[in-house]
Amino acid sequence: MSQAAYIRDMMSDSELDLATGPGEVSSFYTNLNVFLTGGAGFLGKLLIERILRSCSGVNMLFVLLRAKKGKSSEDRFKELFEDVVFDRLKREKPGFAQKVRLIEGDVGEIGLGLAPKQRELLRTTNIVIHGAATVRFDESVRIATKINVRGTKEMLILAKEMPNLRAFVHISTAYSNCVRESIDEKFYPPPIDSDKLLDLVEILDDASLEHLTPVLLGKYPNTYVFTKAVAEDVIRRNSHSLPVCIVRPSIVISTYKEPVTGWIDNVYGTTGVVLGAAIGLLRTLHCDPEGIADMIPADFVVNNIIVAAWDIAEARTTNVDNADSSKIPETDEPPIYNVVSSCQKPYTWGELMRHTEEYGLNVPTMMCIWYYCFKLNKYESVHKIYVIFLHLLPALIVDSVARIIGREPMLWKAYKKIHKFSTVISYFATQQWRFSNNGVLRLSAKLSPADQNQFEVNMEKFSWEEFNYHYARGLRLYILKDPFDSLPQASARYARLRIAHYTLISVVCGFIFWLLWTLVKFMGM
Repeated sequence: MSQAAYIRDMMSDSELDLATGPGEVSSFYTNLNVFLTGGAGFLGKLLIERILRSCSGVNMLFVLLRAKKGKSSEDRFKELFEDVVFDRLKREKPGFAQKVRLIEGDVGEIGLGLAPKQRELLRTTNIVIHGAATVRFDESVRIATKINVRGTKEMLILAKEMPNLRAFVHISTAYSNCVRESIDEKFYPPPIDSDKLLDLVEILDDASLEHLTPVLLGKYPNTYVFTKAVAEDVIRRNSHSLPVCIVRPSIVISTYKEPVTGWIDNVYGTTGVVLGAAIGLLRTLHCDPEGIADMIPADFVVNNIIVAAWDIAEARTTNVDNADSSKIPETDEPPIYNVVSSCQKPYTWGELMRHTEEYGLNVPTMMCIWYYCFKLNKYESVHKIYVIFLHLLPALIVDSVARIIGREPMLWKAYKKIHKFSTVISYFATQQWRFSNNGVLRLSAKLSPADQNQFEVNMEKFSWEEFNYHYARGLRLYILKDPFDSLPQASARYARLRIAHYTLISVVCGFIFWLLWTLVKFMGM
């Protein structure tokens, strides 16, 4: 099957699922203005696409973008819609460009870096979706705090200037409280008072702040989850009188159905592990194969965000009109939604890799550097032995040969980056958390049949096998940019790599056997 035919078929399948008319959720967005931060990110692109296509009655979608890597915000805005994820939108809603507008700004700046005219324009916003964040696990405390903590506070200050605000959705992470084994849909005490952290960042210089970082983090594994936990405290303390809610997704992976199956544009988290193993580069990971891999397809997260905004707005309106016990109760704290898979569809790391082998080996890529050889090791000591023999020794040999023939050695440097990445992942792959998602289930129960079909939030009908079939193909197509037209050549090349792999194993085993035999004979003399 050609690349174009595959994408076309996958789009057609999801279009059939949305054959029903507009429901209450999509109708809610009619004539409303939506302000989105983080629009250039993975979830941001999907939110833009889904709102403009499925909530097409929306009046205007404001997208906050900043200049980055030498590109102006205008250039980034134009490039944004060149992604294949917007192909379906362009076909179904060709006039969508009239409903989306660039807002130049930066969540890492005081006042969000907004010009007075743009800040005045944003006063007309009805729905705010705050998704901008730095997701780098090794980000400095200063930068992570400015973007994830102060940026959230600045967004709440701006929200209070919006007289017709109906919903404010803050996108957090299910691991914001990862220092706890059981995580409910509620607020927890932050690792540090948000105002104190902001004061520290302003007062201390870089050297002092770096020295203090381990003390600040405590049991938190990285600055990302640490600042996300503090950002939730910002929401709790500064959202009074605002219609605010928090959506906490677990490890976000590629799309299940919307707008096309298997789409992804990054190699964060689980995707990096699967891709590294698939191309023959990653061969071991410190991970409990029986542990739960709490991953969530991106379109489930997008659906929950869109529905949560409708729910908080609808509940506010209804609570003013009458006291209906089926609505969100009046509380001092915003509702929280844990968007996780482990409650309805628990799935282990071992099952993930078995499915990766089953479906991934059927669609090998021209980018493979070696045959698939991957092991999940529960015990760190065993993992380190695997690292020596399956990563470091091969890298040393290959780089030595490269130097001899006059080429630049690259494998050792690559494995240094891979080991840094795998160390970060191992924290989440060797521990277990118990999540509750009653709020998400309540959202699902409130939806009409039409809305449940259009904005699926409950994973009851979800299939991991079906997902992984398209996950493997999506990685090949969207990340490696390897079209399906090359599959025959890739399969032939992969067959040769398989022969080379097992030949090498036979030679190594033969050498070890000969060495042992020689040693035995020597000892027998």
